[in-house]
Amino acid sequence: MHVEVQVDPSRLQRMLRRRGGLAERRLRARTERVAALARQEAAPHGSVASRITTDVREGPSGLVGFVISNHPASRYILDGTRPHLIRPRRRKALRFDVGGEIVFAKLVRHPGTRAHNFLGIALRLGR
Repeated sequence: MHVEVQVDPSRLQRMLRRRGGLAERRLRARTERVAALARQEAAPHGSVASRITTDVREGPSGLVGFVISNHPASRYILDGTRPHLIRPRRRKALRFDVGGEIVFAKLVRHPGTRAHNFLGIALRLGR
């Protein structure tokens, strides 16, 4: 028995790279895996994890997977903050809870926060 198979490389390439094809499905799965790791890393930062999404788009050289954090505080967590003063904007004093007691202050000296690149960590772990 003799079997001959001819493969058209350009057709095979189109089949693999088309929308919904094997390459896109694999890229979506990998992008979701990285996003899940990013959500785990961002969990200590409150609601940031719930605002992490994914997207797969056509780029100049093929499909590109994106892990997106659109929480307003994301930039501060990724880059950290320097020590700074916090002053009231609308009232005469700031009001917050310390150990179950209500405290008022005209000024707070915030020590800053250390950067936590949860997206970069997730990307390295997801490889």
